[in-house]
Amino acid sequence: MEPITALSIAGSDSGGGAGIQADLRTFSAFSVHGTTAITALTAQNTQGVQGVSAVATDFVLQQISSVLSDFEVKATKTGMLASPQIVEAVGELARSGAFSNLVVDPVLVSTSGHALMEGDGVTAYLQALLPYADIVTPNLREAAVLCGVDVKEVVTHDDMLNLANQILKSGVTYVLVKGGHFLGDEGHSPDILVGNGQVQVLSAERVNTVNDHGTGCSLSAAIAAGLALGRTMDESVRDAKSFVLSALKGGADWKLGRGRGPIDHLGWNQ
Repeated sequence: MEPITALSIAGSDSGGGAGIQADLRTFSAFSVHGTTAITALTAQNTQGVQGVSAVATDFVLQQISSVLSDFEVKATKTGMLASPQIVEAVGELARSGAFSNLVVDPVLVSTSGHALMEGDGVTAYLQALLPYADIVTPNLREAAVLCGVDVKEVVTHDDMLNLANQILKSGVTYVLVKGGHFLGDEGHSPDILVGNGQVQVLSAERVNTVNDHGTGCSLSAAIAAGLALGRTMDESVRDAKSFVLSALKGGADWKLGRGRGPIDHLGWNQ
């Protein structure tokens, strides 16, 4: 079987749990060939991010051009884009129709609270990139930042839905607000998917583990893999959520690093 190709435009995680590394493992888990355009190098591990060095915008574009000129890319996901200039440049490509099945994971803040986007990144996302995306997948913190509200005010499903509907106004086709940090539904992790005139609450059990580094990257990569394989948006989102839940369970007891470790993308413990 000849694999389908997907592209990840994201940063590198030196600890191997998130970013490009997580995306490639996720693509492999779905039998999709992964290609990359690296936007930033990070010095990070399971305990946090110690440093970020953005790649020059022109070289990010050169990487993307190199991949698109040689491969038939069926889906593209963006992760950490590092600077407003990179967001705008990728958005211009999206506006020109360069990408099929564009999944945007708006990486703005790390789990440890480290800012991963400088300056006017929020405006760049809302105006330059999201209008041309098929789906955007913010977690609660990112959704709150995109909407200019305090995440502490998001305490009900209706609050999550309000964030999703506000982001939908940017022009993106679907919004998936992830509830991994949601505290209003004990024992469960609710995600809210809006788009195409529908609202869906996708709930799953909450896994009690510190090994959750890279779950957001992995979810968006799994959605992109599903879309690349020709699945519908609903199918891709549900499959991605099931994949991440299984990977969380598989790596729940790992002791990789001293902080928040990676998940079991490849089913080593299943």
